[in-house]
Amino acid sequence: MTTTTIGLQTPRTWQVSSEAQALMEKFPPRLVFGAWPRTRESRVVLEGRMAVAPFRGDDSQSRCHRKASLQAVLDWLELYPGQSWQQRWQATGAGRDGQRDWRLQVLADLATAGLLDRHPGYARKILGTGLIQLIGGDYLRPSVGWLMATASPLRIANEMAKVRDPDGIAELRTARLAGTVGDSTMIPAIEKIALVMAAKGGLVCNVTIGDCLELMRISREVFPGPTRSGRHSPVFYQLLHSTGLFPADAPPTVRMFSPVFAGQVPVEQLVDRYQVTCRPVRDLLVEYLRERQPAIDYGTLTSLATTLVLWFWKDLERHHPGIDSLRLSPETASAWKQRIRTKVVRSRGADGEITETTVERDTATDALTTVRSFYLDLAQWALDDPGRWGQWAVPCPIRATDIQHKKMNSRRKARMDQRTRDRLPVLPALVEAVGRERKAAAGRLAAARAAQPGDTFTVDGVTLRLAQLARHSPRIWAEEPATGRRRDLIREEDNAFWAWAAVEVLRMTGVRVEELTELSHHSLVQYRTPATGELIPLLQIPPSKTDEERLLVISPELADVLSAIVCRIRNSDGSVPLVVAYDHHEKVWNPPIPLLFQRTIALEIRPIPIAGIRVLVSDALARTGLTDVTGKPLDFAPHDFRRIFTTDAIMNGMPPHIAQLLLGHKDINTTMGYKAVYPEEAINGHRAFIARRRGLRPSEEYRHPSDAEWDEFLGHFERRRLALGDCGRAYGTNCIHEHSCVRCPLLRVDPEQRHRLIEIRTNLTARIAEAEREGWLGEADGLRVSLAAAKEKLAQVDGAIQRREAAVNLGMPTFATIAGRNTAIDPADHRAAE
Repeated sequence: MTTTTIGLQTPRTWQVSSEAQALMEKFPPRLVFGAWPRTRESRVVLEGRMAVAPFRGDDSQSRCHRKASLQAVLDWLELYPGQSWQQRWQATGAGRDGQRDWRLQVLADLATAGLLDRHPGYARKILGTGLIQLIGGDYLRPSVGWLMATASPLRIANEMAKVRDPDGIAELRTARLAGTVGDSTMIPAIEKIALVMAAKGGLVCNVTIGDCLELMRISREVFPGPTRSGRHSPVFYQLLHSTGLFPADAPPTVRMFSPVFAGQVPVEQLVDRYQVTCRPVRDLLVEYLRERQPAIDYGTLTSLATTLVLWFWKDLERHHPGIDSLRLSPETASAWKQRIRTKVVRSRGADGEITETTVERDTATDALTTVRSFYLDLAQWALDDPGRWGQWAVPCPIRATDIQHKKMNSRRKARMDQRTRDRLPVLPALVEAVGRERKAAAGRLAAARAAQPGDTFTVDGVTLRLAQLARHSPRIWAEEPATGRRRDLIREEDNAFWAWAAVEVLRMTGVRVEELTELSHHSLVQYRTPATGELIPLLQIPPSKTDEERLLVISPELADVLSAIVCRIRNSDGSVPLVVAYDHHEKVWNPPIPLLFQRTIALEIRPIPIAGIRVLVSDALARTGLTDVTGKPLDFAPHDFRRIFTTDAIMNGMPPHIAQLLLGHKDINTTMGYKAVYPEEAINGHRAFIARRRGLRPSEEYRHPSDAEWDEFLGHFERRRLALGDCGRAYGTNCIHEHSCVRCPLLRVDPEQRHRLIEIRTNLTARIAEAEREGWLGEADGLRVSLAAAKEKLAQVDGAIQRREAAVNLGMPTFATIAGRNTAIDPADHRAAE
């Protein structure tokens, strides 16, 4: 075989998905014409129009300044040929490169023509005002790219609001004040809309979707590479979309045109992005991936391409220049396997010196398996189609012994089990922490909204001062009095709520994180049993990894969380907003659906992505200060909740095959691999030991109870009923607190008996006053203990009532109603059962 070099095209800086390409063809930008009526007007007519409102200045100094600058620019333009002011502008060549200062050319041309009658420094300062008058009057239409790159003129929106479209710009500024985005983002967005008006003409209502898309493309061409200044911000599109200026079929989100969401690319591009040198091998890799493509998803396809092209063949070309065959010598194969098993990690020490450490690569076994499958597939396909694949059927350099699946699985199992055991005990602390932080953040936000700028307020032990802002901001900023650091309380409350919601749903359902982000309002379904007519709330999990839907019973606790989420995201009319989500695995845009995990970003409602869920959980965990056994900060991945859910379910008696259905596993061994409990042999041995020990115990302990014993057992629960509620003492035990029920922690007060607690509290207060008056100090001390216990019980009752009233009724049965129905047994059914 001969080695040839592939001529690769330079990667485009503006690469969008096929869906975006179709939309760009559907919504093209407006054409820029070389001439229009206004630009053909004479200088006399132009100056006459500029001397009256709205172009005229507000005072004499402003009028003089605007007139002098306009005349200087007109004198310069008249030095160049053309039938219109636009043609003269194009003839100057100043509008071709916005990086150069066009004012230097103006000064040089005017000086050469003897028309520079002012000081060059003063003339340079006023030239921008003259040009912006011609742009606002629609005599000149510079290109969008030039307007974005030039340093003068700036702040075109102010001129457009004065002379071109006062109502349109005012509507945009009104939407800016009503939105949730600050001036630092919204003012540049309005400026971008003004740039489109300057380059294309017309009013704000004339700006089209194609104009916006063209502006975004030109922005990345003028300012290539990443930027933190917000130059590529799409808020201007969201602003126009929110004001209702676009048609109903407009793209719901401008993110569809971002190169970050490039969509699916052809197999050829997946291979060519790594610039393979050997053309025959490159063509083989393309054909192999195309052959595998129908049977795998796009995420697997990209992973397969990365492993075969980058980690395998490109690595061989880098270390063995000129290689052109899949038949590898033992030395070459051994060297590649050694490189793939290890990687070099660079770290910077305290002294600033960079050190390199060779560590074992976790994904080495997966890469070896992929390459081995590649060779074996070629050998198998060569038997079926020798003409196409026969020349590539060579011995596989990776033997079965090179891939130690059992050892790898054992290590992974041990690592995951240890990870689960470390996190299972701290899960209650994490749940309590995120719940406390959610309430504290909501309290700080409510206190800040009720305060005035400069006021201090304290919530949950944290003292803040409401910031005094120099300009408008829809956010609520508070300062720490000690350090002066500002905090966005709206963002803190939003992050705290969604961190709490993510943790609660993940731990109570065991769903995958991608399934969490795909939960929608349609996922809340109901099932009514045919026999009893009982209504059971269910959560429908969308298909993800196994492409199979499944249903989970919604517990009362989970119903409260889902209710809080729905109440937070719903519109004023009660509907849940439709959002467009991007499938990061298939690289496609999903249709608009009412997702549960959504939040407002700038002026657009967006779904919370998988990476966003990970960040929310990590930040919430960092605020708790929890550590692992080594003292390092503990980390929680979303998948850890799935393993903890499985372990907790099986340890509490759930049959493994039921857990398999709940988790959506195709193989029960996968479910058993999730549980971090003792091995099966230990469990069976322990159960056998218990059975042998039970056989040695007196048989009287396993006899059937008599009627008298059974009546005594039932009577125990009847005797626990008290005036204030129920006693929670264990069966067979007597009251050890001498019936001081108010002080007893086992008393469970019925909320309906709250008035009795108030009477007890009032009576105790009066008795304490009497004891102090009579000098009965011992009696007073005992009564104070009872009074404190009564107040504690009253607080518990108030908390239970508040939680019950705060819950939103979704038409689903609560735990109390379910328990009430289940305990109401018909006597006839009881006799039939006997």
